[in-house]
Amino acid sequence: MKILYAIQGTGNGHITRAIEIIPYLQKKGDLDILISGIQSDIELPFKVKYKLNGLSFIFGKQGGVDIWKTYWKMNSNKLRKEIKALDLTKYDLIINDFEPVSAWAAIRDKKPCIGLSNQVATLHPLAPKPKNNDLIGRLVLQKYAPSSFNYGFHFKSLDNNIYTPIIRKEVREITTTKDGHYTVYLPSYDDKQILKNLSKIESVNWEVFSKHCKKRKKVRNITIHPINQESFLKSMAASTGVLCNAGFATTSEALFLKKKLLVIPMKKQYEQKCNAEMLKSMGVRVIKKLNKENHINIYEWIRSKKIITVDYPDITEKIIETIFENHLGKDTLDKNFTKANYSLFQ
Repeated sequence: MKILYAIQGTGNGHITRAIEIIPYLQKKGDLDILISGIQSDIELPFKVKYKLNGLSFIFGKQGGVDIWKTYWKMNSNKLRKEIKALDLTKYDLIINDFEPVSAWAAIRDKKPCIGLSNQVATLHPLAPKPKNNDLIGRLVLQKYAPSSFNYGFHFKSLDNNIYTPIIRKEVREITTTKDGHYTVYLPSYDDKQILKNLSKIESVNWEVFSKHCKKRKKVRNITIHPINQESFLKSMAASTGVLCNAGFATTSEALFLKKKLLVIPMKKQYEQKCNAEMLKSMGVRVIKKLNKENHINIYEWIRSKKIITVDYPDITEKIIETIFENHLGKDTLDKNFTKANYSLFQ
């Protein structure tokens, strides 16, 4: 049996989730792995057959996606060539974590593509949405990596196909403490912006993990570290609270570790706005920007002792078993889905 597992390489959450999923897929058959995208800080510790450019969103330094850099990095001709060159006819099952090349190649080859990501969960009818209906943002989520069947992850289970987060083994096994510091991961802000704002809040020590820093440095009550997964996890496990964007992986892990959580959704990221709405409904504090106007909200969060209680059991194997039971060896291709989306590929 031939299986393809395609992973989005923009951001770290897709990779950390894949590390947990891949061993279960390897037990099921001959597994090939595909990664596209250029923004992850984590190396996948498995052999990757296809390393593609794909279509990446480039983080900016002012709290959101850098539209111009994203546009400059985007090569539509190369993307089309990658889609056309990817032959999926030999695969018995294609599982896709919001990865565009294999998703569109599956439409061309008329192969079922099983979506398994947080992104598909944010579009679920029961998932909270931002009040401002971002039509372009919704369209990006729907058409970026279209899948014929969806299994998703959210901060709460919404139905039989929307599961609680996959928490990596290292997080489940780590011992938590409270050393008094706060861990910060805001990759869409530059160090200057973070220093400018958090240095004003002198009552706590901040441990900042930065995509823009190559060497550890300390400025007053702020220590800035280059990205390192082991150091970041140790910092988070020993922290009093976590300040981060509204991505899925870090927020899920902070909740699992019973840490106070404050999130800032990235600008121009509809998925993160949806995540923030779900977190807000659970009682997590959300602010729009890291700026002077929100210093009072950060102070209030620091003073608060509120911890959100979650139950995130280890159900990774169960999810994979469900997908194989429902789709392997069955004619599950949605012809209407293929017809509706193929015109976008041409």
